[in-house]
Amino acid sequence: MTQPSSTPMKGILLAGGSGTRLYPMTLAASKQLLPVYDKPMVYYPLSTLMLAGIRDIMIISTPLDLPQFQRLLGDGSQFGVNFEYRVQEKPEGIPQAFLIAEDWLQNAPCALALGDNLIFADHLSTSLQLAAQRTTGATLFAYQVRDPERYGVVSFDKTGRALSIVEKPAMPASNWAVTGLYFYDNRVLDFAKRVRPSARGELEITDLNRFYLEDGSLHVDRLGRGCAWLDAGLPDSLMEAGQFVNTIQARQGMLVGSPAEVAFRMGYITPAQLRTHAQRMGKTELGRVLTLIADSA
Repeated sequence: MTQPSSTPMKGILLAGGSGTRLYPMTLAASKQLLPVYDKPMVYYPLSTLMLAGIRDIMIISTPLDLPQFQRLLGDGSQFGVNFEYRVQEKPEGIPQAFLIAEDWLQNAPCALALGDNLIFADHLSTSLQLAAQRTTGATLFAYQVRDPERYGVVSFDKTGRALSIVEKPAMPASNWAVTGLYFYDNRVLDFAKRVRPSARGELEITDLNRFYLEDGSLHVDRLGRGCAWLDAGLPDSLMEAGQFVNTIQARQGMLVGSPAEVAFRMGYITPAQLRTHAQRMGKTELGRVLTLIADSA
């Protein structure tokens, strides 16, 4: 079994799949490149990984869509991070991402973010950085939903410790859904190799998480009031995500899901670099706000 590592955590952003639930929009464009208000969807989970302090990030997508992500994101230098790109020839489950990235991981711990998930919360960066700094085990984030049967569901004992994780249960034991953000120690590749395809022919992330649950090293942070988790994989939720971002930005004057702003706040880029990035945005509201942030530094 792989031993605990002091290697900095790496991040994987999984942006594959065919997006059939968003047809016909995704017949011509990747789901994760669709707009969520004023930014492409992929910006939001990318910002989440960066808020965790992760600077080495692999983007995994389909052979058709990967060049579009490379065109949008480049090598990462504009955000003070490093991007690597890999193809997922066929979507065969979330844990497949770790197998694709095996040689790149090089025994490092890893966080994985799904490309259609948006998480917003006060002090989110603190929670993310704590998860990234844990040297052993896995950390998941759970969120209360009205329709838990659509998700992986985690139940808890009276002390708040995770008792079970079940994928899309017919009779959910709780209404706490596991979000599309996962932090793992460097055993994750070993566990991913042990996951076997489910009845639907995919490697299930719930089966991987269960390895950590069974050895007592699974941490589950519950996102409470003041937090929002949006899975933008359906037309209604895509629209709701855009409305949410618009509301926060318009009423509070802060940006949501801006990798450039996160890079600046985290000290990855200088005010001058942020200003240059803002200029590339032209006469957009996003460009104006980024310029204000740079000028106020």
